Amino acid sequence: MERRIEKFSANGVTLEYSIIGEGEPIFIMHGGHSNCKEELGYKTLLENGFSIITPSRAGYGGTSKELGESLSVACEYYMKLLNHLNIKKVHLVAISAGGPSGIYFAANYPEMVCSLTLQSAVTKEWLTPKDKELKAARVLFRPKTEKYTWKLIAFINNLFPRFIFNQMFPSFSKLTPDEANGMLSKEDVEAIRKMNNRQRSGYGFFIDLVQIDELAIDNLQAISCPTLIMHSKHDGSVPLEHPYYAHKNIHTSELCLLDTWGHLIWLGNSSKQTDEKLIKFLTSHTFSNV
Repeated sequence: MERRIEKFSANGVTLEYSIIGEGEPIFIMHGGHSNCKEELGYKTLLENGFSIITPSRAGYGGTSKELGESLSVACEYYMKLLNHLNIKKVHLVAISAGGPSGIYFAANYPEMVCSLTLQSAVTKEWLTPKDKELKAARVLFRPKTEKYTWKLIAFINNLFPRFIFNQMFPSFSKLTPDEANGMLSKEDVEAIRKMNNRQRSGYGFFIDLVQIDELAIDNLQAISCPTLIMHSKHDGSVPLEHPYYAHKNIHTSELCLLDTWGHLIWLGNSSKQTDEKLIKFLTSHTFSNV
């Protein structure tokens, strides 16, 4: 996977991004704790003739945290990046905590978006102060200490990948490990090991927690492009209320509930069906068909 990583600057603000492949561009809003080096789900897009542009979202990777002032500001700079690259239209894919960014962009720049795909995406209020997951995240992923958290996870993860996977499993899936037995291969566990080595939170995750609250029902209802909502029935990170809510309010949407093992829908024995569904949707809404 030959990836070009560059930086775009405007008004003293820097936006890091990567470009892979040739063909109709897919603009990816990556999930939490990630950046422009994301890989999950990319292989099938490249093999089917798409190019992939991935900005490190506000506060992640080499992107300035100032982009996180609001969803409006962040999306303004994503638009500046596309103009800089002389790209007139994209397929937009928004993943997990990148859901609000994708929804806001599609709602406010409809002329740029040929299609929208929401994958395991946050679409409404998510973690609240009463949730123990949020309390833990505020300790583990504070901007000044998150790099030590991820270094420790990576260190243990590289020595004992199955152990770390088992510890993280409940955050990915509502199934028990026994119920999911046989749904994941050694290659999938290895992909998660590599993912954990890439993960960093920067200021981005805390920005995500604020920006999610900025998303309004009007943003979803303003989306006019064909939209595919993909979500695992067993997602342990983003509850099923999110895809149902998006489907109810995005009037051009199609809901696809997947019988995959959990949040990372690109991994596991059912990932082939995930890929096939996405490619069918994208090729049905190519730029020439718009």
